[in-house]
This record gives sequence, C-alpha cells and structure tokens, in this order.
Amino acid sequence: MNRIWTSLLTASLMSLTITAHAATLLVGSYTDGQSQGIYRYPFDSKAGKIDPTPQQVVKSVSPSWLVLSADQRQLFTVNETPNGHVSSFSVSANGEITPLNQVSSRGDEPTHASLSRDQRYLFVANYAVAPAPGGSLVVIPVAKDGKLKEVIQQLRHKPSGVNPERQAGAHVHSLVLSPDGQHLYACDLGADKVFIYRYDGASVDHPLTPAIPASVDLPPGSGPRHLLFDAKGRHAYLTLEMSGEVVMFDVKDDALLERQRLPLTEQQDAAAKASGGLHLSADGRFLYVSNRGTANEIVVFRVGKDDGQLTFLQRRSVEGDHPREFALDPSDNFLLVANQKSNQIVVMRRDPRSGKLGETVQTFTQDAPSDLKFIE
Repeated sequence: MNRIWTSLLTASLMSLTITAHAATLLVGSYTDGQSQGIYRYPFDSKAGKIDPTPQQVVKSVSPSWLVLSADQRQLFTVNETPNGHVSSFSVSANGEITPLNQVSSRGDEPTHASLSRDQRYLFVANYAVAPAPGGSLVVIPVAKDGKLKEVIQQLRHKPSGVNPERQAGAHVHSLVLSPDGQHLYACDLGADKVFIYRYDGASVDHPLTPAIPASVDLPPGSGPRHLLFDAKGRHAYLTLEMSGEVVMFDVKDDALLERQRLPLTEQQDAAAKASGGLHLSADGRFLYVSNRGTANEIVVFRVGKDDGQLTFLQRRSVEGDHPREFALDPSDNFLLVANQKSNQIVVMRRDPRSGKLGETVQTFTQDAPSDLKFIE
C-alpha cells in the first residue's frame, strides 16, 4: 500500500512540476504560403522549448497581430489583407480558441490593434500599402459577449510626403494606450508623427478626440513604427523604422519630450535600417529592439533607473530573416523571435542579471510567423 501511495505522490508532484513550467504560446502568421492562421503551442519555460505538436490550429486569413483581453479570455486579431478585417475569438479556461465573429476594418492591411483598458473598444491601425486613400485609425466597439460591432469612428492623418515612395500616404503602424488608459498614441509612419488622442469610454460615437498637444513631430523621413511605455508611465520608447533608430522620451502631462535618439546599427546602408518591435524586461531594466533589413538583429540597451535613458549593451543576430516581432516568455529567461521570411521562431536564452542574450536554445520551423503572445 505504501508503495502505491508513494507512486501516486510522485506522479502528482511530477504533474505539478510540468504544469508549473508550462505556458501557452500563440503564434500569429501570414497565410500567403503554407500557414493556416493562429497556432497554439505548449511552451516549456524551464527548458525554453516549444512543443512541436500544436495544441490547436485556428484557420484565419493572415492574423498578423494578436490582442488578448486583460483576463486572457478574449482574443482579437487583425486580418492583414487589402479590404482588411478584424476577428474576435473566445478563449476557454484550458486555452481552447473559438471563433466568434469578424468585421471589416474599413481600410487596407490592418497591421496593429489595441484594446481599451475598460475593454469597450478595439482600436485598429489600417496601415494601407497604397497611398490613396492611405492608412487610418478606426474604433470598433466590443460587445459584452466579446463579439465585434461595426466601426463607429475613423480618423485619417496628413502624410509628410518626405519619402515619395513610402510616405505619399498616411500609414498608421501601431496604436498604444497610455498606462492609465486615458490617451491613445498613434504612430504614423507616413506622417512622421505620433498623434495623441484623448479617450472617452462613455462616448458611443466619438471615443477619441485630439489631445493637446495633438501630435509629436519626428525627424522628416524617419517613419515612426512602435511605441512602448515603461510600467510607471514616466518614460516612453519609440522605433523609427526608416531611419533605423530608437527614441527615448520623458512623459509629462501625456506629452512626449524627446531626450535621446540612438542608432540601431553602425552600418550606413539604408537597407540595414528597419527598426521593428521593442519590449522591456519585466523588471524594466533592459530594453530589447529588433532591427530587420540586412541587419537582422536584436539590440539590447540598459535602462537608466531614474532617468530612463538608454545605454547600448549588445547586438545579437536573430539567426534568420526579418524578425517581424519577438517576445519575452513569462519566466523572462528566454526571448523568442518570429523570423517571418525565414519561416522560423528562434528561442534565445536570456540572462536576467546582465540582460544579455545568450545561446540559441531552439530553432523552430513555423511558416511566416508575425506575432507571439503568451497565455499564462
């Protein structure tokens, strides 16, 4: 009898250990090739490895950006195509994803989205490759059951036109809420500006109105892409895609005050300048920034404890082509890179003390990955 109880106890402890190290990785992708849409994989946060057998494959057309609700029970995706759409899904307690509905984004190539803090509205960035009519920002209400309603507000920006090939039209690339949820920041690559909007969740038709100041000017032809706030909302960081730089701001009364602008590469060739995503470590001590183009690197910076300023620390090859997005796993011990054009996810070990990226733990085959999100 004692042997039986010992065996049962051992099995239970092993099960708890496995559960403690398990996380769920969601992968968004482009479906022009073999990918079918959204993939759900188990991720071992102790070993730093993705289980090669997906728990679920959800068919969806080019769900290139994923947005989870605060309780992780709702999932929203953009469908990045001409005449774009946005899709809604429910997520069960065990992670099962079920489609709810899909609505038009009223624009082309929606590339990014954010959910209001009160979960009432989804903000969607229509990038729009073609200059006419160009990109736009749209607001979509979210019903209590998680389904999306039709667009109620659409906002357009004037392009800078500095680069006639890439800035003849507006190209809204990302939409980021302030930590308090009261303002929305729209990075427009085509306008060389970050536009700032006040958010009013009580409004049923115009939740967004221009703030004062209404925008932040960036260098002509720099092409702002992604913005990130620190946890306290005192500092913000922005990638400039076309100039291959990262900018550090102080945040004062919701205005962005530039304090630093640093290059991501020492190469002068424009092909090596293609800033992408950026993420802070959980403790806020390190900033990670992707640079695509011919560089294909993750650049690591140390973040000043008080002033938030950046100090270069490391450049690390992504060992692939076009790091569309990347993510730190829940343990903060691994960094996963979605290399879109080389069809792979590369898992790198991370040293929490130094912030540096170390050995490659896994190179995982995945067709055209574009976004990575964890369900904990």
